[in-house]
Amino acid sequence: MRVPAGVRERVASVHGAAALPERLRLYDGWAARYEQDVAALEYRAPHLAAASLAFAFPAPPAGARLLDVACGTGLVARELHRRGFRCLHGVDGSDGMLEQARSTGLYRQLRRCVLGREPLPSPAGGFLCLTTRSNPSNLRYKAELEAALERLERQGAWQKVLAQEVERWERATSEEESPQGTDYISGVVYIYQKCPVPPLKEG
Repeated sequence: MRVPAGVRERVASVHGAAALPERLRLYDGWAARYEQDVAALEYRAPHLAAASLAFAFPAPPAGARLLDVACGTGLVARELHRRGFRCLHGVDGSDGMLEQARSTGLYRQLRRCVLGREPLPSPAGGFLCLTTRSNPSNLRYKAELEAALERLERQGAWQKVLAQEVERWERATSEEESPQGTDYISGVVYIYQKCPVPPLKEG
């Protein structure tokens, strides 16, 4: 199945935007059609992220506090809810995406926040879940994202649980995006756990 031309054009415009304000503006405009478009791309990230989180939890997830970073329209929240996760918080840099996520009714709290630019809301003992693509046009953003995550680790704020590489992430929108010729691009699921705050020493 070929990716429809309109979907290819919208994805290319968002992914091709170099400056963050422009990228966020494009995501605002894309929010209403986002889920329809990513369905055409066979976008697997929400399912993969939820499966990775379920694997990370040895106990039933009912009380687990999760921060869905770059939550978009709430696709990950729907997958997590199906798996029994109920304490979901979300952040995203796009107001349009947050509006769509809010309409799901699945998040306890939603906030506008851009990873690496603003501090993340982080309840003690919580888990952080985010995903990104590994295709050629996204490698710069992926590197920036991983640098931000490494800073959080060095600061002792978060501890990596897993970083899972996935080959068939979603359909490629051009031959340049899939240099292996598979018609798919790859991606990564990241899971981090909030580090406990050490007790104050007396005396």
